[in-house]
Amino acid sequence: MNTNYTSLPLTSIELQPGQLKSEVANGGGYNGHAKISKQDSFLGEGEDGGGEHDELSLIGDGPAGPPEGSGVPAAVFNLATSIIGAGIMALPATMKVLGVAVGLVSILVMGVLSEVTIELLVRFAVYCRALSYGEVVHRALGRPASVAAQMCVIINNAGVLIVYLIIIGDVMSGSLKHIGVLDQLIGHGEWDNRRLLILVVLVIFLAPLCALEKIDSLSLSSAASVALAVVFVVVSCAIALVKVIEGKISMPRMGPDFSSSAAILDLLVVIPIMTNAYICHFNVQPIYNELKVKTPHNMYKIGRITTVLCVVVYALTAVSGYLLFGEDTESDVLTNFDKDLGIRFSSILNFIVRIGYIIHLVLVFPVVHFSLRQTVDSLIFGELAPHSRKRMLTLTVVLLALIYLGSTMIPNIWVAFKFTGATTGLALGFIFPALVALRLDKEGKSLGKGMRVLSLVMLGLAVVVSIIGVIGNVYSLKSKSE
Repeated sequence: MNTNYTSLPLTSIELQPGQLKSEVANGGGYNGHAKISKQDSFLGEGEDGGGEHDELSLIGDGPAGPPEGSGVPAAVFNLATSIIGAGIMALPATMKVLGVAVGLVSILVMGVLSEVTIELLVRFAVYCRALSYGEVVHRALGRPASVAAQMCVIINNAGVLIVYLIIIGDVMSGSLKHIGVLDQLIGHGEWDNRRLLILVVLVIFLAPLCALEKIDSLSLSSAASVALAVVFVVVSCAIALVKVIEGKISMPRMGPDFSSSAAILDLLVVIPIMTNAYICHFNVQPIYNELKVKTPHNMYKIGRITTVLCVVVYALTAVSGYLLFGEDTESDVLTNFDKDLGIRFSSILNFIVRIGYIIHLVLVFPVVHFSLRQTVDSLIFGELAPHSRKRMLTLTVVLLALIYLGSTMIPNIWVAFKFTGATTGLALGFIFPALVALRLDKEGKSLGKGMRVLSLVMLGLAVVVSIIGVIGNVYSLKSKSE
């Protein structure tokens, strides 16, 4: 590394996706603040390679990183927040479709495969010196594939944020089948208007958090959101355990239900829905870029800790939710917590579960929005466009307005998840990472035989599941319309 290189504060050089590109690494300017050479930007060998990639740093001040960067705990919280969102609320419903045994195996397998693809992305981002998900895809597969990946990120993240608003509206103001939290607390009023309530929450609570420029600024809110998710899991498991001990829960189904055509259709779309629960790949590079110690090995550690945390949280949530509500489990299990649970302090526990998770979604919302805004900015204004606070705020306002409109048009989270899961979720989480690994393996000889075979298997399975999921979604809509 050039000994004349001076560390710059993150306030003057923000290492975020879409803001520092390969042309900059070759000597171009950056936002008018500094000029960075290839030797300053990266450690290790040139692009043609060699060397041990696991010991290379991707960008910034080398392995030590900038003093303003985040540590492992903050990065774990940010990555876990990207994963544990609204998808967790649909998992008890997927357990109802798959059964407990098959459901638990599916959660574990999907978690492990997701972690493998995250490590592949980090590994090849180092190899080709990419700073974002889109750049890795561009380097490996070309501009058309990069644009397709960016569109997938936009559709997926916008869909997830719409789901967040749907859940907030359903839980707080109620739905046709369930009573809202505000109705139970203070009676009927203007808050019964679901669209108005969502708009108020969006403007007062979500917009200020979404206006932040750096994902590291959200580390404290991310930690709080993960803590609230853990509270939800602990309370749900405690309620289920008490009811099991009291003999109030019957033996759950262990496998899928093939008794009806509707059950079979649900089975076709449930794996894509579960795929959505682990999609965080587009946030890996922004988190990596802000680490104090920027090495792939450090990011692997972060990814593995996060995966273990999420698998445990998901498994406990799915099982406890299905045990509590059985065949009456809704696509959004939070709405089930509006009635007597058959134990002491039922009302108090119901409020803790619902209000706590709504706060969790409010804190998760800006983390997902961050990647959405960065991707839209890169796609519309170009990857080398100078940073502009005014443009960033304008994009935030426009995106939040569109997301709000979407939340008023989509009926429930199951509809949103089954389509995004079968298309953009599988593409971002498995198809693009597998294609990137296989393509760059031919250049860098970086994959072993086992990983090469695994990448091929993941690619094939993801394509098959996506096709089956889309077909199942189409037939499901057709059967409902008839």
